[in-house]
Amino acid sequence: MREKRARTTKSPEFPHGRSVVNRLVDDIRDLVSSRGLQVGDSFPTERELCASLGASRNTVREALVVLRAFGLVETRPKSGAIVADGHAEAVRRLLSFHRGVVSAEGFRDVQGFRRIVETGVGEHIITHASEADLDALDAVNDRILNLREIDDLVRADFDFHDALVELGGNRTVLATYRMLRPVIEDIMRIGKSVRTVKSDVHATHAELVEALRQRDRLAYAYLVSRQMNNGLRHLSQTIDPDKQ
Repeated sequence: MREKRARTTKSPEFPHGRSVVNRLVDDIRDLVSSRGLQVGDSFPTERELCASLGASRNTVREALVVLRAFGLVETRPKSGAIVADGHAEAVRRLLSFHRGVVSAEGFRDVQGFRRIVETGVGEHIITHASEADLDALDAVNDRILNLREIDDLVRADFDFHDALVELGGNRTVLATYRMLRPVIEDIMRIGKSVRTVKSDVHATHAELVEALRQRDRLAYAYLVSRQMNNGLRHLSQTIDPDKQ
């Protein structure tokens, strides 16, 4: 009991105890990830979280308020608390990424966001990533070669870019990127409906990894920009093929 009270004591630097709650939010997210819980799965109960993380019930409740605000936990009648992805679904509905309804402006905004994020993480990766990190990135990319269905290819494509952003070392950027997963996957699906060649996808990713391996900032930035521009061209072919 003394240990639990010590963890929830307010520190002089954070008089409102926010550091404790924020740290617990990260711990809960890590716990959910380590258990492999997916959207719709039952969320750990307050009692489980207290026992697993050694936190007081009041602190756990404060952390859950934060997680609910971010749309990562949802309470449903008869189901209790479940793992949710509310923000991603909200973004998906807002941008309406479906053929015939897709907003070209919204698409450009998302691709612009991706360009900024994926170019930005390159500097951190070049400076901090080990050869083992880059080998792991290659391994994620190699999964693509064993796939046949477009939906599987889309998921694997996103997983590569997700792993790339994760190597950037910024959890907030990574969480934001993951919120956009349904939208980004829709973008990828549009591109693959125009031209699906998994060897091309694999080769494009391999070029990115090689540029990082060579610590070539200019080549990496160029390759990211080229990939985003190709996505824009695929969208224009889908929305208005007469202009091609």
